[in-house]
Amino acid sequence: MELRLERTSVLDCATDCLVVGITQGDSVEPTGTELDTLIAELIESKDFKPTLGAILVLRHPRDLSAERLILLGLGTADKRTAFAEQEAFIGLGKQLKSLPIREATLDLASLTGGQASSVERLGYGIEWAQYQYTATKAKKDEETTELGALILLGDASHQVALQTGLTLGRGANLTRHLGNLPPNTCTPRYLADQAMAMAERFPTLDCEVFDEDAMTEIGMHCLLSVSKGSDEPARFIILRHQGAKDPNQAPKVLVGKGVTFDTGGISLKPGGGMDEMKFDMCGAATVMGCMQVISELKLEANVIGVIAAVENMPSGRATKPGDVVQTLAGKTVEILNTDAEGRLILCDALTYVERFNPEAVVDIATLTGACLVALGKHNTGLLSTDDALADTLLQIGREVGDPCWRLPIEEPYQKLLDSNFADIANIGGRDAGTITAACFLSRFTENYPWAHLDIAGTAWFSGAAKGATGRPVPLLVNWLKSSA
Repeated sequence: MELRLERTSVLDCATDCLVVGITQGDSVEPTGTELDTLIAELIESKDFKPTLGAILVLRHPRDLSAERLILLGLGTADKRTAFAEQEAFIGLGKQLKSLPIREATLDLASLTGGQASSVERLGYGIEWAQYQYTATKAKKDEETTELGALILLGDASHQVALQTGLTLGRGANLTRHLGNLPPNTCTPRYLADQAMAMAERFPTLDCEVFDEDAMTEIGMHCLLSVSKGSDEPARFIILRHQGAKDPNQAPKVLVGKGVTFDTGGISLKPGGGMDEMKFDMCGAATVMGCMQVISELKLEANVIGVIAAVENMPSGRATKPGDVVQTLAGKTVEILNTDAEGRLILCDALTYVERFNPEAVVDIATLTGACLVALGKHNTGLLSTDDALADTLLQIGREVGDPCWRLPIEEPYQKLLDSNFADIANIGGRDAGTITAACFLSRFTENYPWAHLDIAGTAWFSGAAKGATGRPVPLLVNWLKSSA
């Protein structure tokens, strides 16, 4: 999307669409004499109430050169959290997408108060809303006029922030697209091919893919136990971004769960809603989205993205409840439930990344339905053995509108994973399922700072709006940027 800076006033913008933000309060924030009068009249007549996210579109507004005027309600300052503001900007993006316009002019002073973080969220919201899934539709939706340019009333720093937001939005949309693809398209091999193609696009990016023979030789028997029942072979994918001036700088590492479809295996899931288990690879999709963003931004840091990609199916070859397998770390696991498969692939991945001598590791996984029960669709579950890392992620999440909430990892929960027949069981019973899953992973992360993001509640929408959300790409990219 083309970006242009202009110094003209809101009254003189000859544009397809002028967008102005209105804060809810006792008086109208000054934009221009005639426009202020128009807005005050609309509020007084109750034709427009500037609650957060409210939108009014006017055609040929009086005293303006713009063909259309969009008023975006911003609510009161005390209610405008980063998350709520982000939702309002996504709503604006959807409105812009629905109009037959090729350009829009954004009055950044009224929309964002000139705050770089808000400008970035504005760009993210507009780009996020441009996404439309058409990949497997025979009849495409009716063609709409594509929004090709944004004209900014602001300064050069605002242009940089908006461009960053647009880039972040594109990364989230890649994550959404990979999540939305059907499981007969988006297989472990497909993810590996997409990672290789991404590495070819960016000079700072390198990709390495292990097939099942290579994983067997390495000793990733726990990961491979999940893919045994499937005709689709597993893949272990490593994307390296070398952006730091010091090539030996310790990398931050993202590890993504990539179960491209999860039937539950022999511990078969109920049929209702099983189609949504194509989203069980949204952790892997998040890693892909993040790696694209940091590559486009040319982030001056070393980052490694790791994806463990498998398909979990029942068959005569599938792993059975009661089987015992050996992990890459040498520990044995009693598999009591084959539907607790995410931790089985992640434990080998988390063991493997130790060889990178990482600064910190964050894994991202649609790991437990218990997290959805505990936290719903708003907060991502956060569990960590490192308080400093957890605090940083919590703070960044609140600041960028991609929130998470911390749950404990404590010794009494670890005891729930005791097994009579192996070093560790892969489930700990009905209680505290999200916590015991993280406790399992923590056994393989003792040699570096580590945090776990359970995105089972936040990775996708259900119902009429079914589709991947792109979270937690904003949280993780801003974490990666924080020490660059």
